[in-house]
Amino acid sequence: MASFPVINLEKLNGDEKSAILEKINDACENWGFFQVLNHGIPHDFLDTVERLTKEHYKKCMEQRFKELVASKALEGLQAEVTDMDWESTFYVRHLPQSNMSEIPDLTDDYRKLMKEFAARLEKLAEELLDLFCENLGLEKGYLKKAFNGTNGPTFGTKVSNYPPCPTPDKIKGLRAHTDAGGIILLFQDPMVGGLQILKNGEWIDVPPMRHSIVINLGDQLEVISNGRYKSVEHRVITQTEGTRMSIASFYNPGSDAIIYPAPALLENEAEEKKDLYPKFVFEDYMKFYAGTKFQAKEPRFLAMKANPIASA
Repeated sequence: MASFPVINLEKLNGDEKSAILEKINDACENWGFFQVLNHGIPHDFLDTVERLTKEHYKKCMEQRFKELVASKALEGLQAEVTDMDWESTFYVRHLPQSNMSEIPDLTDDYRKLMKEFAARLEKLAEELLDLFCENLGLEKGYLKKAFNGTNGPTFGTKVSNYPPCPTPDKIKGLRAHTDAGGIILLFQDPMVGGLQILKNGEWIDVPPMRHSIVINLGDQLEVISNGRYKSVEHRVITQTEGTRMSIASFYNPGSDAIIYPAPALLENEAEEKKDLYPKFVFEDYMKFYAGTKFQAKEPRFLAMKANPIASA
């Protein structure tokens, strides 16, 4: 089994660009996930994000999670739990309008830091989308434009902590799913693992790696690339030791963006491959996804094809 792809972007603007692009393309086509190093976000900045995120969890969320576990009698589980996840989370919206000021319990320093963190990740997301365009043979900016809708893309961050679990065989940190949106950028705990992806029927660990950003592709990139790039099922398994930090930022289409395979990618396709994916409004897809997140993605694509209201 090939090892999980780790791609160093340091020489992306030098004579190694074609080799780096090839690695990115291989990861997108065969893994749906990869990890990037030397991505332009300073290490000391990431260290501060990690420190303040962990401090916030300890101060504001840890006790609440313990009370939730006690109230639901989850400590001495005898049977597997299939309808909830062992995670403590909060969500921040950045685009089209930020709700950062409305999130309770955040210090001013943490709010300011997360705002800058989001800006850096937004820039990285757009740089990666242009690299995908180059690999797919699409004009520069095509994917960003496809995501735009009326008010630009939607962009938000889910901050999660996965505390130690006494019964890791009975409950997942986060159940298996594919991501609905566009490109996901994950800053994960450098010490405590748990993220796994499904490849060829086997669950493979995504190794914790300090100062890296894990990239994965959502369902919308699968549609726009006409299946050349795939969204991949992934999950978080619980651990008996250590709390795992996870900061996942989702760069998604705008709610009214119309998503469909890029016409340039259909020109040389066989007829049967020209109708693999539907055309739909992203918000319609998200409404359907809300109730089917932990199910296979293919029925979602079929539902969009079958729903004349969702078609555009």
